[in-house]
Amino acid sequence: MLIQPHSKLVFIGDSITDAGRDPCGEHTPWGAPGFGNGYVSQINAILQVWCPQDSLRLINRGNSGDTIRDLAARWQSDVLDLTPDWLTVFIGVNDVWRQFDSPLRPEIAVFPEEFERTYRELLTRTRPSLKGLVLCSPFVIEPNKADPMRARIDEYGEIARNLAQDFNAVFVDVQAAFDGLCAHLHPMSIAWDRIHPGPHGHMAIARAWLHAMQFDGFC
Repeated sequence: MLIQPHSKLVFIGDSITDAGRDPCGEHTPWGAPGFGNGYVSQINAILQVWCPQDSLRLINRGNSGDTIRDLAARWQSDVLDLTPDWLTVFIGVNDVWRQFDSPLRPEIAVFPEEFERTYRELLTRTRPSLKGLVLCSPFVIEPNKADPMRARIDEYGEIARNLAQDFNAVFVDVQAAFDGLCAHLHPMSIAWDRIHPGPHGHMAIARAWLHAMQFDGFC
């Protein structure tokens, strides 16, 4: 696995990462759902069981509804001040979604030029202090690539892929993971709104992340 023992891993993103997390965003001895009910919790459980000797500390800093603008506003407190060894960034769904569910309010959407510029600025500030960086593609659970929102999401996924190359980051193609599921399952059985997956959708994200990190467990 790429992650060094005793590393601190921070995950930042929107509702997909948030998944109902506790404000502390990490393990709590009193049993609160610190990591939420999504892929971060699943990744933590797998790493704690398969690699307990590595003493990996995970912190969830997902906030529901966030765009790249919102990440920029809280980057100091939720990334830099936490001094992570590894940072995972999973953003872009809301930047695109607002273009389709709120078309008369273009000011709340983030269009490609701003998305790439802001993303690049954040990574430029942060990459030198990290041991490792992971960028996840945004996704929509829609196999029809001609669907307007799917086509737009793919543009943002390509931005994330290019940034991963520019910043020597691990790229997790989450859209490809869901395309694989959609070859066998209807999108509505994974997420009624094509965005917020249930447990098996979150496991698809966790599996894609672990595979990209060269985890040699059950992946």
